[in-house]
Amino acid sequence: MLNALTFDVEDYFQVESFTNIVSRGDWSQYPIRVVENTQRILNLLREYKTHATFFVLGWVADRYPELVQEIADDGHEIATHGYWHQLIYRQTPEEFATDLENSLEAIQKALGSYSVVGYRAPVFSITNQSLWALDILQKHGIKYDSSIFPVAVHDRYGISNADRFANQIGEGLWEFPPSTVQLGKRNLPVAGGGYFRLFPLPLTRWAIRQINAEGQPAVIYLHPWEFDPEQPRISGASLLSRFRHYLNLEQTESRLRKLLEEFQFGSMSQVFSPQLSSN
Repeated sequence: MLNALTFDVEDYFQVESFTNIVSRGDWSQYPIRVVENTQRILNLLREYKTHATFFVLGWVADRYPELVQEIADDGHEIATHGYWHQLIYRQTPEEFATDLENSLEAIQKALGSYSVVGYRAPVFSITNQSLWALDILQKHGIKYDSSIFPVAVHDRYGISNADRFANQIGEGLWEFPPSTVQLGKRNLPVAGGGYFRLFPLPLTRWAIRQINAEGQPAVIYLHPWEFDPEQPRISGASLLSRFRHYLNLEQTESRLRKLLEEFQFGSMSQVFSPQLSSN
């Protein structure tokens, strides 16, 4: 079973946990670590001869087009993570469309005629409040979204009754949700990010095997800053924000190595080629 491996390319100071502390207007004043951390991931993937999807923030693509080119040159898929890392349900449809357009323009400037077909919302923020965003994605040529988390246990995202696996949500638009396992009537998020760092590795491995046993690929997501335990600390963040962001950063790379040794991974377009080719 080929599982999907994805990375949301953003820097440590751009995360939602620090939004109330770090102004977007001040982003350029922080030490940049996303280039080095992404290259660290690229080196790891080269070692294991594995391809992945990189959902690149437009802000990053604008300033570091050579990084986007390096990702593409290694044969990985480039998709968009929006431009300013803003929660969709805090934007108007017009603001969201502009943010999406700016992100696509930044990526295309870096890569030329590259066709971006995938999107992932910052913090999975396509919820029942922001389903209108799907129509905008479709109008801008996006073929798949990976933003709807089928859970009901998080304060920032989730649609509890959403499908757990690939499903068509509009003419020519597919949803490839991050992975969960079903425990009773609830879905347990196991796909990556904070869950990857919080849960013991044996639980993550078990979860992937369970999903594969259902005949479905797992969709794993991580961020470059999660491979950087030495990143600068953001002062003034709440205890919950610090817990979410800094927990077990020193274990991310070693845990991913073990998954790469046990499971087969590819990009979203590789894993879901049957669905995308039917569009």
